[in-house]
Amino acid sequence: MLLKKSKVWLHFGMVSKFNKIKFFSIFYDIAKLSISTEKYSLYVDPLLDKQSLFVMGRVTLQNTGSETITNLHINFGDGDILDISSLEPGKKIIVSPPPGNSMQFVMISADNEVFVNKAYREMPKMVGMMGS
Repeated sequence: MLLKKSKVWLHFGMVSKFNKIKFFSIFYDIAKLSISTEKYSLYVDPLLDKQSLFVMGRVTLQNTGSETITNLHINFGDGDILDISSLEPGKKIIVSPPPGNSMQFVMISADNEVFVNKAYREMPKMVGMMGS
């Protein structure tokens, strides 16, 4: 009888340990959710990828606000401009400057006083990767 009780206790102990792990896992997933506190917010990441034969530039844009951003005006410098009509909340797009652009900076403006100005950053090189 004592043996059966200890097996049952062990069984319930394992279930309760599993439930604790499951609870912390769910709590962690909820904790890492981001809730936008601004109506209009734009994440911009201009990135240069220098290879041995060429340089590739790309700009990641993500609407991190709670409302649609309209009339985005992307200035890559050197007179190169791209206009995008709208970007829905949570949506991400990647755009590239045209060939021949010096890729020094990018300026983005949009309706509702959205303005971001950033210089390009270089992608870190890893040993054994192409271009390193």
